[in-house]
Amino acid sequence: MQPTTPLVLCVLLSQVLLLTSAEDLDCTPGFQQKLFHINQPAEFIEDQAILNLTFSDCKGNDKLHYEVSSPYFKVNNDGSLVALRNITAVGKTLFVHAQTPHAEDMAELVIVGGKDIQGSLQVVDSDRPEGSKFRLTGKGVDQEPKGIFRINENTGSVSVTRNLDRETIATYQLLVETIDVNGRTLEGPVPLEVIVIDQNDNRPIFQEGPYVGHVMEGSPTGTTVMRMTAFDADDPATDNALLRYNIRQQTPDRPSPNMFYIDPEKGDIVTVVPPALLDRETLENPKYELIIEAQDMAGLDVGLTGTATATIMIDDKNDHSPKFTKKEFQATVEEGAVGVIVNLTVEDKDDPTTGAWRAAYTIINGNPGQSFEIHTNPQTNEGMLSVVKPLDYEISAFHTLLIKVENEDPLVPDVSYGPSSTATVHITVLDVNEGPVFHPDPMMVTKQEHISVGSVLLTVNATDPDSLQHQTIRYSVYKDPAGWLNINPINGTVDTTAVLDRESPFVHNSVYTALFLAIDSGNPPATGTGTLLITLEDVNDNAPFIYPTVAEVCDDAKNLSVVILGASDKDLHPNTDPFKFEIHKPTVPDKVWKISKINNTHALVSLLQNLNKANYHLPIMVTDSGKPPMTNITDLRVQVCSCKNSKVDCNTAGAPHFSTTAVLLLSFFSLARL
Repeated sequence: MQPTTPLVLCVLLSQVLLLTSAEDLDCTPGFQQKLFHINQPAEFIEDQAILNLTFSDCKGNDKLHYEVSSPYFKVNNDGSLVALRNITAVGKTLFVHAQTPHAEDMAELVIVGGKDIQGSLQVVDSDRPEGSKFRLTGKGVDQEPKGIFRINENTGSVSVTRNLDRETIATYQLLVETIDVNGRTLEGPVPLEVIVIDQNDNRPIFQEGPYVGHVMEGSPTGTTVMRMTAFDADDPATDNALLRYNIRQQTPDRPSPNMFYIDPEKGDIVTVVPPALLDRETLENPKYELIIEAQDMAGLDVGLTGTATATIMIDDKNDHSPKFTKKEFQATVEEGAVGVIVNLTVEDKDDPTTGAWRAAYTIINGNPGQSFEIHTNPQTNEGMLSVVKPLDYEISAFHTLLIKVENEDPLVPDVSYGPSSTATVHITVLDVNEGPVFHPDPMMVTKQEHISVGSVLLTVNATDPDSLQHQTIRYSVYKDPAGWLNINPINGTVDTTAVLDRESPFVHNSVYTALFLAIDSGNPPATGTGTLLITLEDVNDNAPFIYPTVAEVCDDAKNLSVVILGASDKDLHPNTDPFKFEIHKPTVPDKVWKISKINNTHALVSLLQNLNKANYHLPIMVTDSGKPPMTNITDLRVQVCSCKNSKVDCNTAGAPHFSTTAVLLLSFFSLARL
């Protein structure tokens, strides 16, 4: 290997700050040269020109101002950089900032041989091996995004190939090394940090809209309404992102064009007018729209701006009490009617969308029977006075109510409810012809069924509520489903026109229901309806009956049981079971048939010997337990059939083909249901 020789770098820095320009124009605003290299002298002499800087804003450089990063230097108006006193060491880098109302730029001065001041580091050597080259690597060179930087392999000069965007990548960490002709590293690598100096290329942006604020009417001067803040993507450590706020426009501009103020640094919007001017009821519009501007560069004219709209609502407070439009209201209502009889109107200057406007009504006098209620109409805010319990003209033809109105929300302390927040309602009750009323209703009577026709059940009583009209009442039958009743039209006596039968299909649960009318002599006449409930007591008027009435048995059956009989009775206990079952013997030969009791409602019929194939009629007599009892005789038809080879033949018997087993099962099922 070749011996190691001192590394000679034209530029080898721990930090390099570059300002870039991508396009060549006829006039490019800014410094014409942005990077300078100055050998560190033994001493910078006071007022001796070090170098000349050329800056142009392409518009005459009006109000050109320079700033130097070191307090020991200045730039004269002609662009010459001079020291303010004799200086031996200034560090390794100086920055000069130039600005006019139209442009700004920054130049970098690298002090070659300068000592490390304020933490900066610079490595410079005077010799490098012959034939060696510089190589640059890292993000922005051979790593994505590739090709942004390149290095002159002979001189070590680093240059940028296209525009840099600090908001995309703010710093680049590169490596510089020297290599021989074979590509082997001789010295390094040495880190090279490229810091992209911010330029003011981003406008402030309001990102959190829409912006809506609320302030209560009558709020004190200086009340904070809302805060508006904008975002600037430029370097927050520079004036490029230092924002100032102001109000560009206020709509509407009355009663004052300056209703609000915005803190230029914080963005707080506050009220600046006296509370009296912040009166929602007197404002042309309780909604204000402000155009808010944010400007970077601390608000200087060269700063970029962004705007947003702030909507400020003047919220209502309950500083106006509701007032009735008149002191007295009139209403009429027919007796017996219910519903709304009058709408009470009020006025309130507060916001109709709030509880400061919505009315709440109360009846404070004249309603001891709770016959009236009042509710608020949510659309009109009117008080709807209603009759909820029918009024009686004969009791009182006139009513006087005292109504109070308040707001849902309480009034502010300096406002109170006045006399106009109460009103009187005079109500006239109109007399109508009311129908007669039965007393009692329903009317109830208990009678034994089968009482004689013409028996008096009761005398109904109906009275006319119109006591002041002295009307007469006539009665009539309205509904009598079975046609059993008659009523005397004059005195209301009800008697029977037919036999009352508890077992009638018109009777339900032993109760018969009929309706009667009472009609007064008014013009037109009015009618009242009364209900009569007749409870019928049972008598033993129904004989029991048996089931089934047909049975069959095989002529060679070993089991001589024929059928299980059940009995039923339409009457009620004790006029029903236990039933007594017998064979009516005068027509039946002895020692052939037998009947045996099973329980109170069932008995078993059986044969004492086999019979020939034929039809037999067996009279069964069943008697209930009534006093006196009732008896019924029913023929039980027994079919004796030929049963061979699992086939039942009853054809010659002339009877339906029921097997003995089926009949027995049917009888058992009937028994189980009772």
